[in-house]
Amino acid sequence: MLALVNRVLLPEHEINAESGKVESGTIDEKRAEATRRLAIRELLRQRARVLSIDTEGGLDAAIDELLEAEVIVPEAEEADCRRYFEANRERFCTPVRVRMSHILLAAAPDDAEARIGARKQADELIAVLQCDPSRLAELAQAHSRCPSADNGGDLGWVGRGQTIPELEDVVLRLPLGLAQRAVESRYGFHVVVVAEREGGAPLPYDHVRTLIADYLRERSWRRAVSQYLGILIAEADIQGVNIEAADSPLLQ
Repeated sequence: MLALVNRVLLPEHEINAESGKVESGTIDEKRAEATRRLAIRELLRQRARVLSIDTEGGLDAAIDELLEAEVIVPEAEEADCRRYFEANRERFCTPVRVRMSHILLAAAPDDAEARIGARKQADELIAVLQCDPSRLAELAQAHSRCPSADNGGDLGWVGRGQTIPELEDVVLRLPLGLAQRAVESRYGFHVVVVAEREGGAPLPYDHVRTLIADYLRERSWRRAVSQYLGILIAEADIQGVNIEAADSPLLQ
């Protein structure tokens, strides 16, 4: 089915090219997402031309000028910033890092049988370490499939962004000592021991006020752009495209 926005045809070659930029999904899902993206850009191009904004010199620049002209986003008020700070104090701390060791029981993400076996073996090793923590280096050298096995499982100091997110999300919150349950990741199951922890001290409001204001303004901008696109979509004649404002790449 042809895709048209206010009787303007979205060229097939442009849809195919945009599909290659969509990172995930089936072929049909990528094509649908590409068509939505191009439809939104065409809507914005048409609106820019109505306002006599030059689109020949670059559509991205024209869209930026259009949104600046038509989407009003107020600056975050001091009261809003303080209210957000008080409601989310746990987010505003000095960066946390831990000195940790682990034993990786490797299993591919799509190998269900191997993952069951890896979890079982991790539980068995945790039971051994609960009785004799001094065996950590020995067990890491014997069982871990991480290069740190050569160093007794020692990973040194680990902070946010230094290892895989699913491991960080857990270990940066763990208490000191042996984790009582294995940590699952894309690589398998990790038996984890946290030796030391640093950071996590609360930051005062004055240190994070600008960060909060930027975040609140960005959130307001996304909401305002979504509403603006919703109005354009409602007023447009769109055919052959399943289009929603929330799907706009402008909001990602």
